[in-house]
Amino acid sequence: MTEKNSIVLSMKKIDKRFTGVHALKGVDFELRAGEIHALVGENGAGKSTLMKALTGIFPKDSGEIEYLGNIIDPLCPKDVLKIGIGIIHQELNMMDHLTVAQNIFIGRESVKTGGLFLDEVSQNKRTEELFSRLNMDIDPTELLGNLTVGKQQMVEIAKAVSHDLKILILDEPTAALTETEIHELFSIMKDLAGKGVGLIYISHRMDEINRITDRVTVLRDGEYVGTKNTLEVKKEEIIHMMVGRVIYEEPKASSNVSGDADIVLRVEGLNAGRMVRNVSFSLRKGEILGFAGLMGAGRTETARAIFGADRIESGRIWIKGEEVIIHSPMDAVSHGVGYLSEDRKRYGLATGLSVMDNAILASYDDYEHGLFLHAGRIAEITDEYVRKLNVKTPSLDQLLKNLSGGNQQKVVIAKWLIKNSDILIFDEPTRGIDVGAKSEIYTLMNELVKEGKSIIMISSELTEILRMSDRIAVMCEGRITGELSIEDASQEVIMKYATLRTRE
Repeated sequence: MTEKNSIVLSMKKIDKRFTGVHALKGVDFELRAGEIHALVGENGAGKSTLMKALTGIFPKDSGEIEYLGNIIDPLCPKDVLKIGIGIIHQELNMMDHLTVAQNIFIGRESVKTGGLFLDEVSQNKRTEELFSRLNMDIDPTELLGNLTVGKQQMVEIAKAVSHDLKILILDEPTAALTETEIHELFSIMKDLAGKGVGLIYISHRMDEINRITDRVTVLRDGEYVGTKNTLEVKKEEIIHMMVGRVIYEEPKASSNVSGDADIVLRVEGLNAGRMVRNVSFSLRKGEILGFAGLMGAGRTETARAIFGADRIESGRIWIKGEEVIIHSPMDAVSHGVGYLSEDRKRYGLATGLSVMDNAILASYDDYEHGLFLHAGRIAEITDEYVRKLNVKTPSLDQLLKNLSGGNQQKVVIAKWLIKNSDILIFDEPTRGIDVGAKSEIYTLMNELVKEGKSIIMISSELTEILRMSDRIAVMCEGRITGELSIEDASQEVIMKYATLRTRE
């Protein structure tokens, strides 16, 4: 076991360039045995690039990596794993159709005497012993696809730890977890740290950094800003180090929308599957209507039904006073509705296409020129919104997958603004993006409603709901259980309605 508090990793003057981007500019980073060390910064600050250089996903251009007293030059993730450095990516990389044990020991299977047949019994026993060591309660014989996202993440951690790690990197591990699952994850992290493993924790959630980490290192624009002891630094100071400016997170004091503003969207008695039951609400011009609730409350399902992505069983919808029938997203778009999915990579973007191709996805019909597209007008309108939304990209032809999460989100917004949608549904608009990008998204949303757009904002972050909403609808088990003015709303009141089974 590595002696606790000894330095297990030292990265010095790490530099990395990509075409048109200087991603790392002489970055320093240090990790001690048995510590949980947060690595934070805005999207595009260089966090993931630094970790990819460490784990051999791509080579650094210059600089030095010292691991356990030896200089290393990582060539590929497999080689790095062999020497005790593992990484858990934000997007899990396992096989749903295999069992838990098969996933953990794939490529290292237990075999019977003679080596011709797999020994599933022995392999399951090895997995049980591993779970016992990590205090995990998971059945080794269960198909991975039957587990929750949180349990799947535990399995991936167990798989990494089975390689006798000295360093474990976790990239946004709590993004899709419930509070109970987060608590379980943190218990495992503390247990690993107690056994001398050094953990690098990448997260945008400031409250979690205070809960779980010992030190925090901040990167900004590819440069090292500083390292602080977590107990000695306030959240506001970390944020200022990340963005170079002060960001205020005060809740909204009062609504910006008058009670007699025009109703642009009215929904009555909407039913769509098990998670949308008799939902009724209205949205006014220039309003941000927040949708709050616990995971599985039916908020996303309601949005998808209104947008035509899921079939409506019954109910009525009016847009700008006219009753409409929405069978598909094309119907919704034709009535001026845009939808920013919570899973932007799956439903909102084509990451293998360029910024310009993504921005114009919803508006191709508007830029047809006979049998061809009007390329000049498309480039002009895309450039206008890229500049307006401050999308950080070397060019309009840059592949979207090369942009940070915050900039990808801005491109999705640009797509619907180019289409000139008057009603925008923002589903978890700031999930997975940093505080600086969040602030820019908030500013943009406020500008949009001032221009007369109307926004439904679904968010699991109560601070975000209270900061942005003019009015709040709270859902529980597929029903709206409460509607609150922002003046009457608080976290306690929202949680009261979020746990109500029937409306009071």
